[in-house]
Amino acid sequence: MQTITLQSFMERFRKSFALIRERVETLTKLDAATGDGDHGVTMVRIVDKAEGAMDAKGFSDFPALFKAMGMGAMSAGGGSAGPLMGQFFMGLANGMPADTNAVDTMGIAHLIEAGYLGMFKFSKAEVGARTMMDALKPAVDALLAAAQEGLEIDAALAKAAKAAADGAKATENMLAKFGRARNLGDRVLGNADPGATSWSFIFEGIQ
Repeated sequence: MQTITLQSFMERFRKSFALIRERVETLTKLDAATGDGDHGVTMVRIVDKAEGAMDAKGFSDFPALFKAMGMGAMSAGGGSAGPLMGQFFMGLANGMPADTNAVDTMGIAHLIEAGYLGMFKFSKAEVGARTMMDALKPAVDALLAAAQEGLEIDAALAKAAKAAADGAKATENMLAKFGRARNLGDRVLGNADPGATSWSFIFEGIQ
C-alpha cells in the first residue's frame, strides 16, 4: 500500500508552490479581468510564507508542520486569500493525529477534507459561487471517492487534480457571489475565477 510520509508531503507542496510562482502572470491576468489584479502576487506571497514556515525548523509530526504553514499563510495578508489558505492548513493540522508518521489514500483524503472544512468555516462559500471552493470541493469529493474505491495515492490525487481543474474551468460560466467581482455581473463570464484556478494549480502540483 502506498503511503505519504511527512517529508514527501512537504515535497509535494513545494511543487504546488512552484507552480503558483511559475504561473503568477496567468493568475494576475484572470484577476485583472474581474478584480484588482493582485491575486497572482498575493498567492506568491502566501506560498512564500507557507514554504518559509516549512523551512524554519525541522518538523517531526504533521500537525506541527501544518500549523506553522497556516500561521505563515495568514501572515501574508492580501485580503481574504491569506486567511483562507491559512485556515486550510490549520484544518489539515486538525485532521491528523500527532503520532501518525505516514498516511495512505484514505488518510490523505480525510486530511484534505479537514483542510477544506477549516476553510469552509471561514468562507461559507458553496460550489457555484465562483470562489476557491469551486476547485477545492470537487477535488475533495474526487479524492474521497477514489479512496473508497481503493485507489493508490498517486491515482487518487490525479483524479483530484482533474476535478479541481474542471471545477476551475466551470467558473468561466458562473456569476460571482463574493468579493469585488460580484459587482461586475455578467462581465465576469468567460474568465475563470483566479482563486479556483490557484487551487487547480495546487492540486496539479501535489498529484
